Amino acid sequence: MRVLETVDGPADLKGMTDSQLRELASEIRDVLVETVSRTGGHLGPNLGMVEITLAMHRVFDSPSDRLVYDTGHQTYVHKLLTGRAGKFDTLRQQDGLSGYPSQSESDHDVVENSHASTSLSYADGLAKAYRLRGEDRHVVALIGDGGLTGGMAWEALNNIAAAKDLKLVIIVNDNGRSYSPTVGGLATHLTSLRTNPRYEKILDLVKTNLGRTPYVGPPMYEVLHGVKKGLKDMLAPQGMFEDLGLKYVGPVNGHDRQAMEDALAKAKAFGGPVIVHAVTQKGFGYAAAEQDEEDNFHQVRPKTKPRGWTDVFANEIVEIGHRRPDVVAITAAMLHPTGLAPFAKEFPDRIFDVGIAEQHAVTSAAGLAMGGLHPVVGLYATFLNRAFDQLLLDVALHKCGVTFVLDRAGVTGDDGASHNGMWDMSLLQIVPGLRLAAPRDGSRLRELLNEAIEVDDAPTVLRYAKGEVFPDIDAIDRVGDCDVLVRTGTDVLIIGIGSMAATAVDVSTRLQQQGFGVTVVDPRWVKPVDPKLIELAGKFKFVVTIEDNGRAGGCGAAISQALRDAGVSTPVRDFGIPQEFLDHAKRDVILQRIGLTGQGLARDVIEMIAKQGDAITSESDTASGRPSGA
Repeated sequence: MRVLETVDGPADLKGMTDSQLRELASEIRDVLVETVSRTGGHLGPNLGMVEITLAMHRVFDSPSDRLVYDTGHQTYVHKLLTGRAGKFDTLRQQDGLSGYPSQSESDHDVVENSHASTSLSYADGLAKAYRLRGEDRHVVALIGDGGLTGGMAWEALNNIAAAKDLKLVIIVNDNGRSYSPTVGGLATHLTSLRTNPRYEKILDLVKTNLGRTPYVGPPMYEVLHGVKKGLKDMLAPQGMFEDLGLKYVGPVNGHDRQAMEDALAKAKAFGGPVIVHAVTQKGFGYAAAEQDEEDNFHQVRPKTKPRGWTDVFANEIVEIGHRRPDVVAITAAMLHPTGLAPFAKEFPDRIFDVGIAEQHAVTSAAGLAMGGLHPVVGLYATFLNRAFDQLLLDVALHKCGVTFVLDRAGVTGDDGASHNGMWDMSLLQIVPGLRLAAPRDGSRLRELLNEAIEVDDAPTVLRYAKGEVFPDIDAIDRVGDCDVLVRTGTDVLIIGIGSMAATAVDVSTRLQQQGFGVTVVDPRWVKPVDPKLIELAGKFKFVVTIEDNGRAGGCGAAISQALRDAGVSTPVRDFGIPQEFLDHAKRDVILQRIGLTGQGLARDVIEMIAKQGDAITSESDTASGRPSGA
């Protein structure tokens, strides 16, 4: 029997021998590689977390002690140790384990799949709550050096340092990377530590001696922490933490479980906020991940990848860069995922990676625009939420020409609730002056990106889906700025927005088979609403909008309002994502469940028409003057 099969929960780790724990660590890495290679997911971060997670569960008592993981994509080991090993092969599959912490899965999970740099704020609140309630419980926050590049983490540290009696332990997992190599002043400081040969000697000494000692005694504690201030200043970055009033422990080899246990035990006994600085290697123990230069297998990539939306953007922005020397690009620690790596290679002086700091990225873009450049900010759609205030008041208020490119818009699927890009088009509707484009295919992505770059007196936004780019759908006509894709009659006008344009064409085919005359248009620019689209809608008996964004405040709602404002009484039905947090599953499975498919939408449209009164049976009925029921 494998050691892992004997682990039903963290308590089972307490009495294990060193030999058993080493075997367990090896088995966990085997399971991670085998499972994630099949299901997809975050491999590199979890390979680097094996010994740290074992130490956390051996020193602390989860779920009484609360373990809070920043972002949460490094919790696979935690799942394996908290009773979910038997279901681990369902990772990221429909009705299976989430790729992030999940309260519905286990009492050991506190925070759901959160965005980065948030764990310290959660931990601060939890620790203060337990203190006020008189509960003897510790809170442990795990944050990477990449997460520390986010301003929110430093806001939390500032407050944590002022609470001297919080039972709060902060583990900084320092692997020099977020998705890509960590950037910025903090990263430089930590890198100087990792590459200091004197640090290596200290680390080797710590590893050798602590391995022989069941606990950290005062003499070894002096070696581990460098009690003399001068030695600490030379070897460790504790100065910036201790100047805040935070106790600092480290650096510790994060792949030495015994060293991690001893450091955490000492931190736990301190009785106040403590930072434990663990140095690790992303992808540790799996040579292919260790040697992967792009992201150490942060996510497992398919061996053969079809041409995706991101690839189209990546190629076009380079072409634009050659024509427009004023175009610069900004990424928030996601150079490769957002497709800006080729631009960075071609124009290394015109790319700015700000770390996990979306707010700073957006306001910095405003400054770049004020300085005479045209910045392109590449983000996942879900991450724009974090910088909405900056977009509204720092960019739009000042009429700055900044282009935002939102990847992974709409339903993304496997990564779960927090990563679906279903909020952006609702948020962006309320920004004065902003122009929002949603391309339906690769040709329109290139076309609209070039149009967006030409706007220098307002923010522009381009948003597109995750995965393989859709086949081109050529227009048969244009009305205003809107592309007409299908025209067979004036019963129903279907407005297909962005990636839903192909679905709109499918719906039209099904409606035509039932005798309805249908026209399909793609607005291209969905904000502001094109006056020509409103004029066109007045000629139809019914208007249907389809978007892969939340219905509340989305494009359909904006079009309905524009029709009312113009005095157009045509009935409108808007279809989109319901305002709920979507469980993880493949994109097509989720779209099927929420009814955003050709078959489901066609059925709903026919039911809508029937409810309006006299059903339209054919285009000829309309021509003969048959009442529309509208």
